[in-house]
Amino acid sequence: MRKVFLAIVGLSILGFGSRGFAQDKAPKMAIINIQAAIAQSNDGQEAARQLQTRFAPKRNDLEKQQKDITDLQTQLRNQERTLSDEARTRLMRQVDDKTKAFNRSNEDATAEFQQAEQDAINEIGRKMMGVLDEFAKKNEFSVVLDVSSPQTPVLFADASIDITPKIIELYNQATAKPAASATPAPAAAPAAAPPAANRPATAPPAAPPANRPAGAP
Repeated sequence: MRKVFLAIVGLSILGFGSRGFAQDKAPKMAIINIQAAIAQSNDGQEAARQLQTRFAPKRNDLEKQQKDITDLQTQLRNQERTLSDEARTRLMRQVDDKTKAFNRSNEDATAEFQQAEQDAINEIGRKMMGVLDEFAKKNEFSVVLDVSSPQTPVLFADASIDITPKIIELYNQATAKPAASATPAPAAAPAAAPPAANRPATAPPAAPPANRPAGAP
């Protein structure tokens, strides 16, 4: 998923439980990159694939609009000296109208994509926070710092206290869907085989909505 993983769970510094620091025991600390944990989890990767498929048609439409504008701009440049004033004005108006329509469509698609992406991040983040909370309490961590947060500038941390891979592993285990039973079904009486279930066609992968065309206002 793109780097929109910013305002996810507000976990600059996480304190777990109401226990304080024991005076005779140094606080046990860990770090996590929550953005990477969400993106690299099975749910995060599946959400990215679903978003790409869902927004593929809109991206394709935006790319077509962008190409139409570029073609008109090229035509205007190539025929600038041979076009009449009226034809040139008409062509320039077409470029302007199509560019405005493209900008509106692109802004709407971008906002919709970002909202859908943030919804997916928040849903995964809530579940991951439960896994993280349980792991931190079980292992008696006093503080867990999120190194992906700009509000938590960790200048140095030993790799041995990075719990990101462990949280990804535990999250995937906690959210794993039960595997289908390997026990074969009992043989049915001889009969015509039912038709195979229809499967939706796989849409081609897509990136977020297109950029504005070159030279667009």
